[in-house]
Amino acid sequence: MLEVESAQRTALHSCIQDRNEPLFDILLKCQDIDLNKVTNNNDTPLCIAMKTNPFNEFFAKKLLAKGAIANPVHKNTGDTLLHILIREYKEEAALFLIDYCKDNLMQKNNEEYSVLHEVCKVGSKNLTRALLKTGFPVDEVALSTGDAPIHIAVSNLYFDIVMELLDAPNSNTQLNLKNNANETPLSLAIKAPFKKGKDIVLALIKAGANINQCNNEGLTLLHQAILKEDSATAIFLLENGADMNTRTANGETPLQLSVHCRLGEVVEALCKRGADTSVGCPLWDALDSDQEDVASILVKYGADTDCWGLGPDDCQQTLLHRAIDHNKEDIAQFLIRSGCDLNAPRKPGPDGAGGDESRDECTPLHLCCQWGLEQVVQTLIEHGADVNARDVEGKTPVHVAIQNQHSQIISLLLCHPSIDLNKRDKKGLTPFATALTFRNNKAAQAILERLPKAAEQYDNKGRNFLHTAIQKNDMENILFLLSIQVNNVFIVLNVDVNSRVHDVTQTPPLHLAAISGNEMLVRSLILAGARVNDTDANRNTALHAAAKAGHAAIVSALLQNNINFDAVNADGDNALHVAVREGHVSVVRTLLTECTLDAEAVNLKGRNPLHELARCGKDNAANICELFLECMSQYPVNNADLDGNTPLLIAYMKGNGQLCRILVKAGACLGSMNKEGITIFNYQVATKQLLYRLLDSLTQEAPWADKDLCLECDLSKTIFIVSSRHCGRILCNKCSDQDVPIVKFGQNKPVRVCAVCFDVLQLGAE
Repeated sequence: MLEVESAQRTALHSCIQDRNEPLFDILLKCQDIDLNKVTNNNDTPLCIAMKTNPFNEFFAKKLLAKGAIANPVHKNTGDTLLHILIREYKEEAALFLIDYCKDNLMQKNNEEYSVLHEVCKVGSKNLTRALLKTGFPVDEVALSTGDAPIHIAVSNLYFDIVMELLDAPNSNTQLNLKNNANETPLSLAIKAPFKKGKDIVLALIKAGANINQCNNEGLTLLHQAILKEDSATAIFLLENGADMNTRTANGETPLQLSVHCRLGEVVEALCKRGADTSVGCPLWDALDSDQEDVASILVKYGADTDCWGLGPDDCQQTLLHRAIDHNKEDIAQFLIRSGCDLNAPRKPGPDGAGGDESRDECTPLHLCCQWGLEQVVQTLIEHGADVNARDVEGKTPVHVAIQNQHSQIISLLLCHPSIDLNKRDKKGLTPFATALTFRNNKAAQAILERLPKAAEQYDNKGRNFLHTAIQKNDMENILFLLSIQVNNVFIVLNVDVNSRVHDVTQTPPLHLAAISGNEMLVRSLILAGARVNDTDANRNTALHAAAKAGHAAIVSALLQNNINFDAVNADGDNALHVAVREGHVSVVRTLLTECTLDAEAVNLKGRNPLHELARCGKDNAANICELFLECMSQYPVNNADLDGNTPLLIAYMKGNGQLCRILVKAGACLGSMNKEGITIFNYQVATKQLLYRLLDSLTQEAPWADKDLCLECDLSKTIFIVSSRHCGRILCNKCSDQDVPIVKFGQNKPVRVCAVCFDVLQLGAE
């Protein structure tokens, strides 16, 4: 009876295999039959009975009743018969066997899988329920994988099995178990396609699974769903209470991750639930990655459009500053349209950090004008940016635009109804002045079209732009101010070429031009309508100014344009007075040769030009005097001023020997006395050497002095008065008691001379 076949099957194995019930009953009655004998495949008779298809309880019940082992273990795999039946989808047989194998129902195979694990693999709801009724624990894990039965059920998306497991007693112990891959049942469910895994996820959450549990990388389920770009799952998690503020290990919030992953729907879902939009500035991230739709969502739900943060050198700046600084015009325009601060300048950072940018007070409009961002400028203007804001240097945006030659931006600013073109920077420059300074004639012209009187603006010294340009000898700006060219025709602008400097001098432009020495400039002003005979506050004409400055060519140009050459200033000086006083030989020559100026005119002090020449003490005074005498041989060299001083007396008192000699040679009277009784004979000097030389140089009798008193002792004419026949002085008998022939005059007969002349004639000048 126990004879073993070739496959190590006994007769009992074979009759069960062949469903031979009569033989089976006979064999069971044998006393020594081995009910648990295994074949080469480790099958006991019960194993074969349980595996028959269809399952027939006849053999199994009788074997079990006779004492066969109900749940034998496979020696190689550790699988129990129940493991095998479940794995081979023999549900009816497995359900039958469960009631008979309570002793080793929880036996695990070599892979540490229990029969509940196997049931979750095949998805049998009936077997799951049957096992759970026996009190089978749900939190048993397979050491090889760390999986609990619920992990397997979730992975296979067996919703019914999951629900059975969740309905089991103490089901909460399994909810947050992590397998060796650090996955919880919920995280596994989240990884499944949303439509297939949604019900399982919801069931797990309702059962109490931790929706915010993190994996080894510090990522919550919400983080993971977002990083997978699974919007549906992410929104589902949010709807079911996922924490929207938990940050990743890198400090990123779900909102930041959603922006980076371009998940607009998730961004909106987060914003609706009040996610903090200020952390990490997701608005900039959205704009910088061309997600204007996402940025609009953020703004809609209150994202800070300024979002102050670190800028250059750790200063504080807004997103608008940042966009402008990086030439991101689209971003800048979006921020402006979204209501950001249009006029805020950068600020110093913590503890005053920041370079020049933090203190330059430049508004976004200033920055755009600097970098030439035309579209941003237009958007700023449309949304009410302050076009008259000043930076730390007092510059308005239009100053900056002009300085940087951005013509389109200049045009945009000039079209603004509120622009103030009279504002000056700290250097005193208006926009028009800035345009001239930077040779931006197009901008200057545009300003004049908007503000015709712009060229007449005055600085703090009372000068307008024409005055300043003349003083700088800036012909380009001068010609621009005087005219513009349209179709090759010059049209005079509305600039007053006769406008005076607004100070005490009241100097006209022509005077300034005369002082500059630029002949072409002078002629240009006259052609443009400058009045040649205009005077300043001291009644000086341009001729006076040119004479004082020593510009002979300009003097000549003025004379050619019919200036009044005899005009005198408030001191009574004409141009010749001024020229000789300053010692300008070329100007004197021009005045004496190119016009009929009154060279003998006296000023308010009674001085003619020769008096002034003697008083000025210039090194070239003698040359000028010779020029006078060359041009006017009969010039009255002995005329006295109001103080009674003749040119010779003045020159002597100034110690100008060369001029004295020329005057004496020209017939100057040596004996003239001023109102203080001073003559060249009694004037106190360190040495009389000059006097002696002048006397010695006489080649003819000097003109007699016109005096009623003795020039030596002041006796009146009641005493016999004579003239010293050498020096021409009027002297009494006592003071001219010397007689000597003056051989150099051709006088061999002794004549009366003064004591000084006697000594000179006898001893010589030395």
